[in-house]
Amino acid sequence: MRLASYNVEWFDALFDDGGGLLVDDGWSARQGITRAAQTEALGIVFTALDADAVMVVEAPDSSRRRDTVQALESFADAFGLRARRAVMGFANDTQQEIALMFDPEVIEAEHDPRGPVPLAGAPPAPGAPRFDGTFRIDLDIDATEDRVAFSKPPLELAVKLRGSGEMLRVIGAHLKSKAPHGATGRDAIMRLSIANRRKQLAQAIWLRARVMEHLDAGEPVIVMGDLNDGPGLDEYEHLFGRSSVEIVMGEGESALYDPHAVQALSRRIGPAPSSARFYLGHEGRYLQALLDYIMVSPDLRERARRWRIWHPFDDPVCWTTPELREALLTASDHFPVTLDIDLAG
Repeated sequence: MRLASYNVEWFDALFDDGGGLLVDDGWSARQGITRAAQTEALGIVFTALDADAVMVVEAPDSSRRRDTVQALESFADAFGLRARRAVMGFANDTQQEIALMFDPEVIEAEHDPRGPVPLAGAPPAPGAPRFDGTFRIDLDIDATEDRVAFSKPPLELAVKLRGSGEMLRVIGAHLKSKAPHGATGRDAIMRLSIANRRKQLAQAIWLRARVMEHLDAGEPVIVMGDLNDGPGLDEYEHLFGRSSVEIVMGEGESALYDPHAVQALSRRIGPAPSSARFYLGHEGRYLQALLDYIMVSPDLRERARRWRIWHPFDDPVCWTTPELREALLTASDHFPVTLDIDLAG
């Protein structure tokens, strides 16, 4: 079975309010790329992935006028994808949802959030709150409780394998970016950057708490998505000791595993894998970073066969297949990550 995680930059801009694809010469939300070009590129990439399930980060918007599931299933139908059904969780206000596209002949997937349901005015219940609620934590060790919420609540799924009937938990995540939007001046940028990193680490702690609940219950877990963090991404990392990636992975016998994350964390200096490529206009260069992960619980590690980042320059097959290489560069500023794992037996 092949699982994929793919952050599609502004996927929402490729659909009308009825969920239909806008395949025309109008500009997409990607600079200098038309809607037709991005749509065609995404069709090539998704077809090449041929995944049984794809965690779509920055999926099309869900609101009173738009429907994430309808849009994704319309996209799948247009390109004849096996992963032709879609499911999403709690909608957010960013026009960038988290959703799973899957092959209904291989798996069943449903939104199955866990944790205490938030109740106004009630004292906090034990355990990690539901992801559309509020997490209470002292972020800066000042004996004052901070309240943290997800701008993009993680997608919690109960997944059943049709072949064997095996059940597992899959969590799709897109942790909040640390960029200091709106701040001007060095001191203001520093303050906001540190505050944003604190919030992101709190989200990672919250997510890890949910993972531990599943592990304690003996449930296999896969965490997929864009954690927007990793070693060496900003100068504030040393203030906190650990990245969001390290927190979500955990330590010891209960640690989740992703070989790219392990490789990056073990190489503070030198080459490391990357899953995203951004142009820095003020510096006139591209920045590459490892942001996208597929982490598996210890009981699944021996069944995992191959992790792969579909990087247009670093992956030999992508590099030597011009159509796919160019499609990856046109489709998004992130590249898909896949895991081939023995889950069908």
